[in-house]
Amino acid sequence: MSRYLPACAQIVLMSRFSIQEYAAAMRDEVDELVEAWARERADLDLGPVAVFSRISRLARHLDLARREAFTAHGLAGWEFDVLAALRRAGAPYELSPGRLLRETLVTSGTMTNRVDRLAGRGLVERYPDPDDRRGVIVRLTVEGKAAVDGAFTALLEAERQFLDELSPEEQNDLAVLLRTLLRPFS
Repeated sequence: MSRYLPACAQIVLMSRFSIQEYAAAMRDEVDELVEAWARERADLDLGPVAVFSRISRLARHLDLARREAFTAHGLAGWEFDVLAALRRAGAPYELSPGRLLRETLVTSGTMTNRVDRLAGRGLVERYPDPDDRRGVIVRLTVEGKAAVDGAFTALLEAERQFLDELSPEEQNDLAVLLRTLLRPFS
């Protein structure tokens, strides 16, 4: 079989399905939803429904996988977000609260509460900012680094399973297309 054909196309050729049989085997609930709308509203272009209903369903599955990966490592999603921002900063894994705000897109009151709670769990620590006597620096602890690293590894394993059906080239193409769709929001 050609290595240039996607796995699903190779299966079709190997099993000698007709195009109709292949299309029927690949149908999903969104196809049924689009067909129902097309029956009721033939005047509308339903292309966006076919795309965004699938993205929405995938987002729900991804959200569940993220929650599971984080929970397995004793973290809530917001905790992971803060710890991950510190981890991505590189050694010594520290940021000012203002930088954490920009990295996690929350208000300063929310960040103060989050840092307090993470410090109470021993996942971060605060110390005076050497460049600003009024400021503090938030640093990831050894425990915090272990928690975020474990959760991130578990998350990547889950996300990899979502992409197993796509070749590396298809994954890259999908990333480019999604980046294009997100560009207006950046």
